[in-house]
Amino acid sequence: MPPAEIAFRKVVETVFRKMFQRLAESLRRLMLGRCGVDQLNMFLLVLVVILSVISVFHSFLGGSGAVVGMFVNFLCYLLLLWYLFRFFSKNLEKRIKENRRFLSWISRFKDRENRYYRCPNCKQTVRVPKGRGKICIKCPKCGEKFIRKT
Repeated sequence: MPPAEIAFRKVVETVFRKMFQRLAESLRRLMLGRCGVDQLNMFLLVLVVILSVISVFHSFLGGSGAVVGMFVNFLCYLLLLWYLFRFFSKNLEKRIKENRRFLSWISRFKDRENRYYRCPNCKQTVRVPKGRGKICIKCPKCGEKFIRKT
């Protein structure tokens, strides 16, 4: 390989390296203090991908299937906008609260040994074991007693 070509490759390599370093630095500055990706955003992104695949299949059906496909496609766009809003949001406190609520909601589906009820008085969530029949539940926060079937 001629020395001129080697020198040209080195120059191009350094130019591209500097360009990508500047791009990475500007993206890092853009995302500073923003929410980014959390569990709720990952769920939204997976849901958008699944719904977009469903809308593609429905759009091939024609007739009423195409209408359903258009509705699902519209829903995809709404979820994608919500994802982008959360991703670039600087209100970290609200996004963390949303993520916590989502994680607590998801944990109810994972927990098969317990049931969750809300206290009618203070709205505190109370966890009780499943399969005990009708039981009297006492709220740990306010002391209210209520009867539920587990």
